[in-house]
Amino acid sequence: MTKKFEIRDKFYYNEKPVQIISGAIHYFRIVPEYWRDRLEKLKAMGCNTVETYIPWNLHEPNKGEYRFDGMLDIRRFVELAAELDLWVILRPSPYICAEWEFGGLPAWLLAEEGMRLRSVHGPFLKHVDEYYAKLYEVIRPLQVTYGGPVIMMQIENEFGYYSDDTTYMEKMKELMIKHGTNVPMCTSDGPWGDSMDCGMLKGILPTGNFGSKMKAQFETLKKYTDGGPLMCMEFWVGWFDHWGNGGHITSDLAENCKDLDEALQNGNINIYMFIGGTNFGFMNGSNYYDVLTPDVTSYDYDAVLSECGDITPKYIEFQKIIGKYVDLPKVSLSTKIKKLAYGEIKIKERVGLFEALEDIASPIESVFPMSMERIGQNYGYILYRSVLTKEKKLEKLRLWKANDRANVFIRQKPVITLYDRELLSEHEVSCEFEKNGEIDILVENMGRVNFGPLLDYQRKGIDGSVQINGHQHMNWTHYALPFDNLEQLDFTKGYTEGCPAFYRFEFQAKELGDTFLDLEGWGKGCVFINGFSLGRFWEIGPQKRLYLPAPLLKKGLNEIIIFETEGRSREMILLKDEPDLG
Repeated sequence: MTKKFEIRDKFYYNEKPVQIISGAIHYFRIVPEYWRDRLEKLKAMGCNTVETYIPWNLHEPNKGEYRFDGMLDIRRFVELAAELDLWVILRPSPYICAEWEFGGLPAWLLAEEGMRLRSVHGPFLKHVDEYYAKLYEVIRPLQVTYGGPVIMMQIENEFGYYSDDTTYMEKMKELMIKHGTNVPMCTSDGPWGDSMDCGMLKGILPTGNFGSKMKAQFETLKKYTDGGPLMCMEFWVGWFDHWGNGGHITSDLAENCKDLDEALQNGNINIYMFIGGTNFGFMNGSNYYDVLTPDVTSYDYDAVLSECGDITPKYIEFQKIIGKYVDLPKVSLSTKIKKLAYGEIKIKERVGLFEALEDIASPIESVFPMSMERIGQNYGYILYRSVLTKEKKLEKLRLWKANDRANVFIRQKPVITLYDRELLSEHEVSCEFEKNGEIDILVENMGRVNFGPLLDYQRKGIDGSVQINGHQHMNWTHYALPFDNLEQLDFTKGYTEGCPAFYRFEFQAKELGDTFLDLEGWGKGCVFINGFSLGRFWEIGPQKRLYLPAPLLKKGLNEIIIFETEGRSREMILLKDEPDLG
């Protein structure tokens, strides 16, 4: 049945005024087996709407290759919301921020010379146009105008923080209409400084992103809405953690509750985040102000539900407040979820990266070192190898245009590790060798920056040159290491103490439950469970354990592979029944 959602002085659904009480759930940060559970809990708290971003980099991982299955089955996620009588707000812009790798932009854009992102640059707009053509085949029928639950879509995201090019915003709006958007559209920006003026569009509802002082923020927002409804599109109820920040960041619950109450008195709201979920694989974003701050694997966000979906004190208090404004529905939770401690698991076998290199990567030769993107790689690690034929010792080293973290080896022995701003200067080292000393440089992409003008400068690996003893060294062999083929590892190839290596574990599961991988005593690296890329770990914290949802396990034999880069490991790992976010 055709339905209608309109923006006038208020929001109207089939001619009746409605108040949007929404919560953010990113389907791509949650295993699909748990989507219904999270949506049921959202409804039970009193929300009538769910909001989600759509990450371009997952749906088109390589140019012309589209994915809408499994964790990326957005149609199924929206249909589940409809089954629970929830409305949906979609944010399909090419850029989403979201503390997500590259703000959701696909890394392959950076392979093109001269690419200018989030702009009227012709090649960029062409890629967006082609992506929208495929995306809208999926999301177009989900709009209320076709009987679906999608009531509103957002144009771009916080563009006013990035640029003042209204022409680009008009182009984004035109592309959304061209490909089938026929529900109301909105923009979202912070109600401070020039951001609203730079990010809004005439005739499009502006919404605000803020986490406190709701009355004052709504008063500011009122100046821009031309009598239209007031909506906080992102009510920040927590924040995200980055590696080395000293501890899990939490919010003030009393302040959160006060702000929620004020928001519901004054307008409409989307709680960011209702549940944060997990930055699986290599999908964490980073921020860069004075230094690089890559986000941890957990996107718990101190949200209303915990990373693993637990009801928190914040949930209970929010439910009470929302219950003052709406009748709370009775919702039976249909997904049985338990937590299990599988205990101690010992290493089954191990193999060194250098020993296994030829099994999982094909050599690419070049006079100059090339970035990941230039050799067709998006995520993970890249190894650069060369032979020093004219030098008898390594005295000085500098990597030009290198990101983000480099482990340097001479004859497969660690020499120096450089991270972030350390890569900007020359370093004195002392390493003598006989003629023809082999040098290896393992560079990790720690997660592309997801906010600000550095978006255009996110090539990973080495995009300039390697300077040795004051001169540029040429002729390099590249090994791309996205780790999407670890089934090819041969664990009989050998192992070198103190060097990067893969460690394999097996354990039997008689029953399935959520569990948490404890990596105390391990250095830095990433984890794979039954072939699924679970995420990164780093001993500097704050996150100490990785959330492992039960649907990633199977009854019977399970395999865990850990890749560790610092030569710091133990003979065992632990699977516990509670998280430790630091």
